[in-house]
Amino acid sequence: MKSEEKPSFINSFLPLSVVLTLIGWVGLIIVVRHTLPTLGPRWLFFFLIVPALTGPAIPVSFYLNQRFPSTPPVEGMVIIRQALWFGIYGSTITWMQLGRVLTPALAGIMAGAFILIEFLLRLFERSRWNPKGNP
Repeated sequence: MKSEEKPSFINSFLPLSVVLTLIGWVGLIIVVRHTLPTLGPRWLFFFLIVPALTGPAIPVSFYLNQRFPSTPPVEGMVIIRQALWFGIYGSTITWMQLGRVLTPALAGIMAGAFILIEFLLRLFERSRWNPKGNP
């Protein structure tokens, strides 16, 4: 019987990474160059930062999870979720900087909070993991 193989990065994540990166950065260029900073384009700007940063973070997240494997092994949605945390963090940091409330300490606290949330989610997944073959 054929053993299960992990999906490769090229087949699984590269198309998503390229599409998210292109949508995010092309959209950001259009919003910055061709709109006035009224309410709608401003929220569109914050929204487009998320895919613009999530796309390039997918390969980094995939590499780190391959380099430092865990038990249970990560699934595709975990890699996407970890990359999405980076996009949400970048958008939140940008929003706070435009409001002139961002400090280096606050950026570090927020990064620590996002890392703690991801750690707790992975801990929850690990506690519910059952190896295949065991009831």
